[in-house]
Amino acid sequence: MHGFCRSLAWMAAVALLVCGGAARAQGTYPDRPVKIIVPIGPGGSYDLVGRQIADVLAKRMGQGFVVENKPGAGTVVGTQAASQSEPDGYTLVVGGLSNMAFNSALYSKLGYDPLKDFVPVALVYKFGYVMVGRKDLPQPKLADIVAAAKASPGSISVATAGVGTGQQLVAAAFMKAAGVKLLEVPYKGSPPAFTDLLAGRIDLFFDSMAAGLPHVQSGQAKGIAVLASKRSPLAPDVPTMSEAGVPGLDVDSWLGIFAPAKTPPEVIAKLRRDIRASLPDLKERFEKSGGEVWDLPDDKLNAFVASEYETWTKLIREAGIKLD
Repeated sequence: MHGFCRSLAWMAAVALLVCGGAARAQGTYPDRPVKIIVPIGPGGSYDLVGRQIADVLAKRMGQGFVVENKPGAGTVVGTQAASQSEPDGYTLVVGGLSNMAFNSALYSKLGYDPLKDFVPVALVYKFGYVMVGRKDLPQPKLADIVAAAKASPGSISVATAGVGTGQQLVAAAFMKAAGVKLLEVPYKGSPPAFTDLLAGRIDLFFDSMAAGLPHVQSGQAKGIAVLASKRSPLAPDVPTMSEAGVPGLDVDSWLGIFAPAKTPPEVIAKLRRDIRASLPDLKERFEKSGGEVWDLPDDKLNAFVASEYETWTKLIREAGIKLD
């Protein structure tokens, strides 16, 4: 009898040890460095979000968060690599309109599915676009630009930062909403587009507020309207598109952290708690970049991303924009 009891006690101790070890293992995430893939090169909004989130999570979790810039084919290469990584919480990716909404319509054979291969952990950064004009543009207001473009389609030029970029797609969205046709002039990125705009060789350009508003503030370019739900405190005199007479273009671009599908729910929950707790530390940093900190509730994340995916996929296909 005593031997039987000793056996039971031994089994109970083993069970307690195993369960306790499992509980400790689950509670120690992260116990090694976490990689955050930024699917573009250094610089820009994706890189900003990746590095700021890495910084605050490293301090809060006491573990290294390493940013890996993995550019290629726009945002495709890095995002595809993240989708194929082990779903254990140790590889995350910065996601936004480009890789989670635009690419599925731009590429006929995309190597990942934004809605099936990823789960949104947190959407943390929101920013708007601004329509800027050369400083001597004869049309002072948006209504004047729309009227001139309708009277003479193609007479007003708009720069784009390349096929399939946010700048081109926002321009396409504007033309559809306003019912006008602008002359598109493609550039390889924003800097050369701004060079020609500031030199007066291009009439209009759409870019992020962080990139465009400094030129407005310096007087080198004219601020026409912001594509956002509210005016920017960095340029309070520049109206929103709705205020200027083209409703339906309150385009708040967004960025956040995504994890591969099937990442353990407890890992997602921990990341969400720690990111949310870090948002006050990010507020000033994000505002200095022309954006704002954002905290979309967890129960709305999936529906929001799906809605953005559907909206932009439809617009891109209707515009006939393809990258392959």
